[in-house]
Order: sequence, then C-alpha cells, then structure tokens
Amino acid sequence: MKKIYIAILITMMTALVFTGCTPKPEEKVELLVMAAASLTDVCDELKEAYEEENESTTLNFSFGGSGTLQAQIEEGAPADIFMSAATKQMDALGDKGLLKEGSTINLLENKVVLITPQGNPAGIKSFEEVSDAKIVGLGEPESVPVGQYSKEIFSSIGIWDRISEKANYGSDVRTVLSWVETGSVDCGVVYATDASTSKNIEVVCSAPEGTCSKVIYPAAILKSSENDASAMSFMEFLQSEKATKIFEKYGFTVI
Repeated sequence: MKKIYIAILITMMTALVFTGCTPKPEEKVELLVMAAASLTDVCDELKEAYEEENESTTLNFSFGGSGTLQAQIEEGAPADIFMSAATKQMDALGDKGLLKEGSTINLLENKVVLITPQGNPAGIKSFEEVSDAKIVGLGEPESVPVGQYSKEIFSSIGIWDRISEKANYGSDVRTVLSWVETGSVDCGVVYATDASTSKNIEVVCSAPEGTCSKVIYPAAILKSSENDASAMSFMEFLQSEKATKIFEKYGFTVI
C-alpha cells in the first residue's frame, strides 16, 4: 500500500512539473490606430501583412479627417497610434504633451491633384481655370489637411476668394473624391493616391510647383497608449522594407 501511495505522489509531482514548464499562451493585444482617411486602402493591406507576422496582435483602424481625429484624441479617445496627413495636427498634439516622447516620425509624402468627373464635362484644364467652375469640392481648410493645401494653392495663384465662394467643404478627402465621382461638383482637389483608387474621375494636373507645403504624413505613439511594446513594434514595421513596398504600391513616397 505504501508503494502505491509513493507511486501516486511521484505521478502527481511529475504532472505539476510538466504543467509548470508549459509555456503560457502569448497575450493578445489590440492596437487602435487613428489614421487619415487617405490611408484607408493602404492600411487594409498593412494590417494583413503585420498580423500575419504578429499573430498575437490585432490592428483596428479608425479613419477620418486628420483634424477630426486630432480633436478626438484631445478629448481622450482611447487609441495607441496616430497617422496624420499633415504635420499641423501632429504638432498640435505634441505641443499639448499628448504624444509619447521621441516616437514621432515623418513617414510618407503625397501629392495634391486637381480632378474632374470622367469626361471632364466642365472642361477645366488647370488650377487657374477652377475659377470658372460652378461648384468645387474641397476639404474643410481648418480641419482637413487636403483643404489646408487647397487653400494654400488657390491663395498662391491669387483666386482663393473666388474659389471659397463656390466651394463645398468635405469632412475628409474621401468625401471630396465621392462628390467628383458622382458629378456632384465640377472638380475637386484630392491627393494623388486617392485619385488612383477611382476609375470614375480624371486627373487634370498636379498642384503647381511651390504653391503649397509638402504633403508630409507623420506617425506617432500616443502618450495615453497602454500597449507601448506593441505600438513600438508596429511603428518599426511601418518603416520596414515590406511596409515600404506596400506604401509605394499605393502611390506614396516613403521618406
């Protein structure tokens, strides 16, 4: 009987040892990335590529105008990373101490283009000729980076006052693109990368050289993030060779 008890005890101890040595499953992490609307398509592919290499992390994206996302972050929206379509919104968050120190990078560059519905019914051939349009689709200049750049362009060539009187202002660049696609406006100003996603528009021309600031996309980790290691991992991925190829596929220039 004593031998039986000893055998049972050894069996139990062995089981405990092996149980203790079994590696714990890796903790699942969900990252929320607030990103400019113009990054919608490329981020879908970035998500797939990153999660394939990092099975313990799920990427969730919230897209919108950079100014709208900035306001949400300032109001305490829970997020880990911000990807803006202009440095203005990122700088504002940095000035308020809402970014993880040293985490901000200038990631991408884009171009601003003038587009019309397919067939160009209004016959607009340049930014100067936008003054002849009846309705112009623009991003809201105070909160939407593409609207900010649009105002700079039209101010530079001296026709902003005339353009602003006939403008419909969208909450993000994809709204402006949809207006042009459906013919709701005679023309619109969007990014080259957004224009490349549509078959229902025509690209008339790029912004004249020197008429607006460089279109720089910065990214940063938010100070409120509780997933520092995972957020840093994704930021490093954004600067990797694999991510570079994805960005370039969608027409972005990687800085």
